[in-house]
Amino acid sequence: MDTEIPRSTRQRPRTRTLLAVGATALALAAGAATPLNPAPQQAKAAQADAGRTLTVAVSQSVDSLSPFLAQRLVSTSVHRLIYENLTNYDVKDNHAVPGLATRWEASPDKLTWTYTIRENSSWSDGEQATAEDAAWTFNTMMKDEGAATANGSFVANFRKVTAPSPTRLVIELKKPQATMAALDVPILPRHEWEKVGDFSKFNNDKKFPVVGNGPFVLTDYKVDQYVKLKPNKKFWRGAPKFDELVLKYYKDGDAAVAALQKGEVSFAANLTPAQAASLAKARNIKVNDAPGRRFYALATNPGARSKDGRKFGDGHPALLDRKVRQALFAATDRETIIDKVFQGHAVEGEGYIPPRFSAYHWKPSADQKIAYDPAKAAALLDEAGYKKNSAGKRVGKDGKPLDFRILCHATDPNDKAIGKYMQEWWGELGIGLKVECLDNVSDPWLAGEYDLAFDGWSVNPDPDFVLSIHTCAALPATPKDTGATDNFICDKKFDELYARQTAEYDEAKRADLVKQMQSRLYDTGYMNVMAYPNAVEAYRTDQIKSITTMPESGGNLWGQDGYWSWWSAVPADADDTSGEGGSSTGLVVGIGAAAVLAVGLGIFVALRRRSTAEDRE
Repeated sequence: MDTEIPRSTRQRPRTRTLLAVGATALALAAGAATPLNPAPQQAKAAQADAGRTLTVAVSQSVDSLSPFLAQRLVSTSVHRLIYENLTNYDVKDNHAVPGLATRWEASPDKLTWTYTIRENSSWSDGEQATAEDAAWTFNTMMKDEGAATANGSFVANFRKVTAPSPTRLVIELKKPQATMAALDVPILPRHEWEKVGDFSKFNNDKKFPVVGNGPFVLTDYKVDQYVKLKPNKKFWRGAPKFDELVLKYYKDGDAAVAALQKGEVSFAANLTPAQAASLAKARNIKVNDAPGRRFYALATNPGARSKDGRKFGDGHPALLDRKVRQALFAATDRETIIDKVFQGHAVEGEGYIPPRFSAYHWKPSADQKIAYDPAKAAALLDEAGYKKNSAGKRVGKDGKPLDFRILCHATDPNDKAIGKYMQEWWGELGIGLKVECLDNVSDPWLAGEYDLAFDGWSVNPDPDFVLSIHTCAALPATPKDTGATDNFICDKKFDELYARQTAEYDEAKRADLVKQMQSRLYDTGYMNVMAYPNAVEAYRTDQIKSITTMPESGGNLWGQDGYWSWWSAVPADADDTSGEGGSSTGLVVGIGAAAVLAVGLGIFVALRRRSTAEDRE
């Protein structure tokens, strides 16, 4: 989701002969300066006080600094900065490029993958990063359920992982797996992590600096205050150019925008249309309005359950009826949501995968599509046995009124605005809706104590992970455990399709299977994708001279499938953009003109992670 519901969003892969993922997008004009921005000397003073510090405003709490547990976008974004994966993703078109591994190749039967580990990657404490670190990371996830909490789906098909030498990693599979060049798993230093006792409880937030081998070193963290990082001078691609990177927490979006205007922060994301319009006119601020990589959805509780068959939570039993779920979706006006809430900074939702990833994007057929149709919704409710009484209230056969609760993120204005519309639309049908806006929606969500919820995930070029969170295997082992499931969906037909697409190396055939999975999700009615929001964000040009978006042409800055934005950022007072650090293209563009997106994805595989309205990766 893009908020903070249970699990978050990630990324993925390829074979020895890697197929490219093409992408092109929009360019918008920047707004003119107005007195909305504070005096230039204010911003310069704030910048001088901070030195060459790049401060990023974030609105999401860190769920864990352990890669074994973290699922929120802010946390996984930190992990991309401090640890290397085996592979990374090209900033131009998302194809797999070297990370900790310099090469990878499969055996003829695709059951054995061999990775060559680079010799010039060292941990920030000076020790060499080796294949043994990678083997230990994967083996720990394979053997320990706690360590498999966040990324277990990546290793579920692994038979054996070994490190025959410091530069050679071998992974043996049970069956072919089409995500082997995009294993979005941070590789951890064995000499540090093998000391951990209980991986299900270790949050990696007590000892600093944290040992890593990425472009940054995590130096300090305070809950709901900040995450501080310093450049890793030993990083093999070259050190970042800023002296420090700070992710600063703001519970309120308006406060983050005010801080950006004052020069107290360098960057802010998740802007509302009103905030973006105001900032587009401000001096020394550039707004980026790019096609997003996430979806915004309405999720229903299909009945929380665990792998051992036990049911828990208190979801409304009426939602077990597909007709009721489809009635609610037919009573939800997506066009109004796009026009009135997102004010055009989004595309109407349909399939599970956003149109940015065209190879996998799916649209329902005309006779399959559930359009806004209150009359049809009323008929479906009648068929399901929920008819109106004399007071105009829908009641079941037991005489109880049809009243639902929906989880809303207190920090997300979209949730609140859409919740009000839904109360009106559903109220006209005789359905009651209580909008429960909470600072922390994760606890009731994981406990199954909800009827509906605003959901969302950051989707990656390869959709495997966001599809995996709806499989039966993602359910928690017991009601007391935490699974990787999004909202407890467990459907045998969906699982069968998931297994087939995972093992399919033919691009066209795999894409067809992924579309069949989306069609199945759509028809079962457990989720209603309402919108694909744009990435609307802004940064100060008097603090950042240039910075790289992803994709490089018309992409986003926050929540990338790599570390390119913050690694590439060049301070405004830098002499030039050359050197071995983060040279950048500075392709961020302003808000104003209409966005045009044409993303061509000749994908073989590529990414993962989840998100919500606050951003679950």
